[in-house]
Amino acid sequence: MHKQVVATHRKARHEYHILDTYEAGLVLTGTEVKALREHKVSLTEGYARFEGADLYMLSMNIGEYSHAGNAGHLGTRPRKLLLHRRELSKLRKAVEIKGQTLIPLSLYFRSGWAKVELAVVKGKQHRDKRRDIADREAKRQLDRLRKVRRTP
Repeated sequence: MHKQVVATHRKARHEYHILDTYEAGLVLTGTEVKALREHKVSLTEGYARFEGADLYMLSMNIGEYSHAGNAGHLGTRPRKLLLHRRELSKLRKAVEIKGQTLIPLSLYFRSGWAKVELAVVKGKQHRDKRRDIADREAKRQLDRLRKVRRTP
């Protein structure tokens, strides 16, 4: 299964605690698919919300397709996400917990179909971000020391 990544939300792992991830299909128009193939998409503002029984991706901007002419699409329209009923019920329960939300981590094509990797996340506090940076620096320091010890 070949996965062609179109866009990623690079700051997500820095700004949120990722609790769980899901793969969802997207309902798109033709010009949106072509714009995705040109990598004209931004995930940083995107989030998912339930409207009735369905889950929609909101504020995800898909830019205009370069050869669309007058038959273009709206950049930030709500887009329906396709998941199994069981997954939808799990996500609904997760989002009902205070402080948790759904954000896109990456958007990609798998076997020709546009997919989005959704994550159930909880926002990090400033002190959590500092702790992560300190842990990363400590790990780097240990790796450097191990490397020095191994060289004769």
